[in-house]
Amino acid sequence: MTSPIETDFLVVGSGIAGLTLALKAADLGSVVLVTKRSVHDSATDNAQGGLAVVISEEDSFEAHIQDTLSAGAGLCDERAVRLVVTEAPRRLEDLIRWGVRFAGSETVGPEERRFELGLEGGHSKRRILHVGDYTGHAIELVLAERARENPRIKIFEGHFAVDLITRRRLRRMGDDACGGAYVLDVETGEVKTFLARATALCTGGAGKVYLYTSNPDVATGDGMALGWRAGASLADMEFVQFHPTCLYHPKAKNFLISEALRGEGGHLKNRAGDRFALKYDPRGELAPRDIVARAIDAELKATGEECVFLDIAHRGADYLRRRFPQIFERCAAYGIDLTAQPIPVVPAAHYFCGGVAVDLNGRTTIPGLFAVGETARTGLHGANRLASNSLPEALVFAHRVVEDWRSLLGAPLPLAPGDVPPWDPGRARDPDELVVITQVWEEIRRFMWNYVGIARTTKRLERALRRVQMLRDEIQEYYWDFRVTPDLLELRDIAAVAELVIRGALDRRESRGLHYTLDFPATDDVNWKKSVVQQRSV
Repeated sequence: MTSPIETDFLVVGSGIAGLTLALKAADLGSVVLVTKRSVHDSATDNAQGGLAVVISEEDSFEAHIQDTLSAGAGLCDERAVRLVVTEAPRRLEDLIRWGVRFAGSETVGPEERRFELGLEGGHSKRRILHVGDYTGHAIELVLAERARENPRIKIFEGHFAVDLITRRRLRRMGDDACGGAYVLDVETGEVKTFLARATALCTGGAGKVYLYTSNPDVATGDGMALGWRAGASLADMEFVQFHPTCLYHPKAKNFLISEALRGEGGHLKNRAGDRFALKYDPRGELAPRDIVARAIDAELKATGEECVFLDIAHRGADYLRRRFPQIFERCAAYGIDLTAQPIPVVPAAHYFCGGVAVDLNGRTTIPGLFAVGETARTGLHGANRLASNSLPEALVFAHRVVEDWRSLLGAPLPLAPGDVPPWDPGRARDPDELVVITQVWEEIRRFMWNYVGIARTTKRLERALRRVQMLRDEIQEYYWDFRVTPDLLELRDIAAVAELVIRGALDRRESRGLHYTLDFPATDDVNWKKSVVQQRSV
């Protein structure tokens, strides 16, 4: 049995939130970063759009703040909005200093730079910094390289966090606190003990809870489920953003057609060739994502078609190849020529606005436990995320968490190594019926899509709740009978997140932002201008 691995700071996840946090925390002490696959397996690596940052003289903090509040449908925490918007330019400088080069970057004076700024739905000004249409990939490469080179950061790839280690879990007297995590070494099957002064959940979102998603396969809500099982509060889980435009092709898996195409003049059309978005909102294709996704969903239901089409051919071949090289090449691989024909698209689960509830310093309701990025609910997004606000949110909150960690320097570990028993598998044996995992996984993702999708009803939600409760019982029984594997852990996590989404949706008896129910189609500010907070008793 391996001895506990001790570090100052434990970071779970390797997207922009986890890598930024690790790089900054390394200035304070030792850092261990665990990630269940490779460092590059993250939603950040897939992000096409960019960062919404106010740097143009034609823009203003107030304009960005108001755009964010408007998209958030009354549920944004204005303190979080102002914090992210006003601090984002300084955090942008961090990325530039580390080596990220954004499109159009040029120095025009001792303290002034220029960039090619994009426009996306819901924004009143051009403020999206990008690297072509592969911004996240460019950022991920730079941050991962720097993290690997930093001698104070130790990266454990192929390590899956099983459960957090807390004083309450160990039945210690006194106040609760998080002291680390039990982590599965995927290659050896051993569950290791990691102990730290502070632990941060940065595992991204949970798009794989749904049948159709733009997210990578790793997006199974692990951080949210870890926090939930440990007793941390979660909030706003009913607000799941469905990106309006994912490529519709039998061989395409999870490929997003960026918001930026609509920002640069792309038109949504039905099979008859008619533009339809203006029927649903005067902003047409540039309305916020929740509105555009519902418009497409309504159009598909009205026409009985399987997809709609995004047409940007009128922008010309040279521009499209330069501005959207990744999308151009991927579509071409599937026989779609952006310069001559429209792109078939459908909505797909894309982003969780809810998550582990944190304050303005990234603290959860459990001392010693923090959350950053899509895993966290900061209050920035409210009921609907404004496009390209997520990357700056991760940067700003990672910085603030590290500033908070300064107070921990020299402090003892929340849990001493002698207080933490090694992982005990009991009488668990190797799994012998993996088809059970596959079957339950597919069932959850399908009923979440059909019953808890873009448009909901109470009857569908209640049906989904009954199904997920039964399946979670089956999963729990399987969990205790067999040794843990990555597939089993992911299944356990998506089932937990699915139930949280369903319960949040049932509790919110109105329609607001991303939560739209046919039974309560109106927004009810009197009773529901507040978050649905959920906490598990442990």
